[in-house]
Amino acid sequence: MNPSWPKDQVMDETCWSDTEYCRTTENWYYLSKTEAEREALELVKGSELDVVSICPTLVLGPILRSTVNASSLFLLRFLKEGLESVENWLSWIVDVRDLAEALILAFEKPEAEGRYICMSHMIKTESLVDMLKSEYPHYKYPKKKASLSAI
Repeated sequence: MNPSWPKDQVMDETCWSDTEYCRTTENWYYLSKTEAEREALELVKGSELDVVSICPTLVLGPILRSTVNASSLFLLRFLKEGLESVENWLSWIVDVRDLAEALILAFEKPEAEGRYICMSHMIKTESLVDMLKSEYPHYKYPKKKASLSAI
């Protein structure tokens, strides 16, 4: 959530959500995550404590609970809403099992510190819809694609 991040610069652990932009767009989720992470990292400076922050992208994969989580709602939108068209977003995703491995690695490595982005794949909406179609062909999928964007 940083529209002023240079387009030609790779997003890495130095990239933070723009808190003013989050406030303006009322994106409270990103705002609260950003402020909490900054506060935690600031709080341990000068102490013997370490904070490791794992920043996953869109997390997909098997879920253990009986209710749908926010990440799965992203997929359900294509299966249930019967959208006529959809923007061909470029999404960064990570499998929940890969995220679990990253969390274990961060916990087990005493030298781990600071922020780590956890991402394994990039996929365009068009490709994601095609994958869903092959797995679940009886649903209605968007037929048209709009412009390429990124989330």
